Amino acid sequence: MNSLLITLVGFVPLADPAPAADDVKAGWGAFAIFIALAIAVAFLGWSLTKHLKKAKLNADAGAFGDVPAENATAETSTRD
Repeated sequence: MNSLLITLVGFVPLADPAPAADDVKAGWGAFAIFIALAIAVAFLGWSLTKHLKKAKLNADAGAFGDVPAENATAETSTRD
């Protein structure tokens, strides 16, 4: 542990100094990436909503091996 610390302390002065605040700016490339990521998230949200609606319809139709919703209510009312 101590040798690692000594090694890190030895390399810290060799690192590049931090740039000045005036030298750093994001630019158009970073903005384009940000917009592309926002579009991707919006598309994924739309797709998720679409698939959840489809899964709900299939579950109501009994496609997953369980009793469809309209049959479940009829069976519970006949059992009472």
